[in-house]
Amino acid sequence: MEKEIRERIIALIHQEVVPAIGCTEPMCVALCTAKATEKLGCRPEKIEALLSANILKNAMGVGIPGTGMIGLPIAIALGALIGKSQYQLEVLKDLTPDTLAEGKQFIEEKRIDIRLKQGISEKLYVEVTVAAGKRKATAIIAGGHTNFVEEYKEDGKGTACDEDDILLDMKTVYDFATTAPLEEIRFIMATREYNMNAAREALKGNYGHNLGKTIDRPLSKGIFGNSIFSHIISRTASACDARMGGAMIPVMSNSGSGNQGICATNPVCVYAKENENTEEELIRALTLSHLTAIYIKQSLGKLSALCGCVVAGIGSSCGITYLMGGDYQHICMSVKNMIANLTGMVCDGAKPSCSLKIASGVSTAVMSALLSMEGKCVTPAEGIVDDCVDKTIHNLTAIGADAMCQTDELVLHIMTSKGC
Repeated sequence: MEKEIRERIIALIHQEVVPAIGCTEPMCVALCTAKATEKLGCRPEKIEALLSANILKNAMGVGIPGTGMIGLPIAIALGALIGKSQYQLEVLKDLTPDTLAEGKQFIEEKRIDIRLKQGISEKLYVEVTVAAGKRKATAIIAGGHTNFVEEYKEDGKGTACDEDDILLDMKTVYDFATTAPLEEIRFIMATREYNMNAAREALKGNYGHNLGKTIDRPLSKGIFGNSIFSHIISRTASACDARMGGAMIPVMSNSGSGNQGICATNPVCVYAKENENTEEELIRALTLSHLTAIYIKQSLGKLSALCGCVVAGIGSSCGITYLMGGDYQHICMSVKNMIANLTGMVCDGAKPSCSLKIASGVSTAVMSALLSMEGKCVTPAEGIVDDCVDKTIHNLTAIGADAMCQTDELVLHIMTSKGC
């Protein structure tokens, strides 16, 4: 593969695989608030946040790290009070007990107004306006969790950002992951450091629904056994439990989602360790997993009605297949097996029960890899699977990005209409 193409792919991975503390949707809103506050130049008296439906859906029920609270108000308050935009999705990492108390007071004083942004088609959109006296400043994020498309102060003048990402296909993803010079892609090992550490830290507390810890308990071992399979599910679910439960633990995200980053990383790392794969094999498998997820998200979009565990699960299945000794054809079969199974899993927001969906995605990833290594693959006569792996992927993303839009609207309506 030409060096220029490799460099563009590496730049894309660096752009999409980044550290994040907490769920990326409320952190995105906090980041936008921090940027607007920096533009204002002083502590705001009022904050107005206009959000797309998908941002609102994904931020309603998730814990905010270090606060013991859920939802957007505390994320916005802290974004204004202590947020630093240079921290990106770790925007709230300077949180202290004193600043948390200030944030709670800010909410009690009813200084924050959160509303749905009307008349937009962009699924990832955050517009925050902060005011102090007659002074106002606004920041807008769209298309990506850290992508400031417009920033302006008082006069409304701003700047736009254009992305020039390389467009991928499955063969390019495979060729890059398996042939790129090792030193060029060794940086992907940071995903193991972050996300496996999150799994270990999760065992020190009781986060979310404790799915990861439950699978490690004696009763579960009597059902699942003390196996590679159970360890994969446990280590992946544990990291998700902690992240969705509000633990102050950074993870390495993928395409704007910490859960996708966890799901693309931990199953591959656990399998590689227990299968005694080499470090080079792990580096290439992680690269394959993460880049596959990035490729799928290019046509699906950062936020959609389709659960991210489908996308990241496909990536981890490819990585595990590679670690099992599979070649490109085996990996294509794993992709098709995954899409035949998990297509249609609905995203109903970021929340503690995401660990259950991740467990489903991971278990399907292992099963799909095993089938592919036996030469078994769902055929083009079945469902949305096509002969061409790229066409199969685009069939999946067309359903998630287009056909499920009405589902997305109904999910948000249900979530906002509940008595709780």
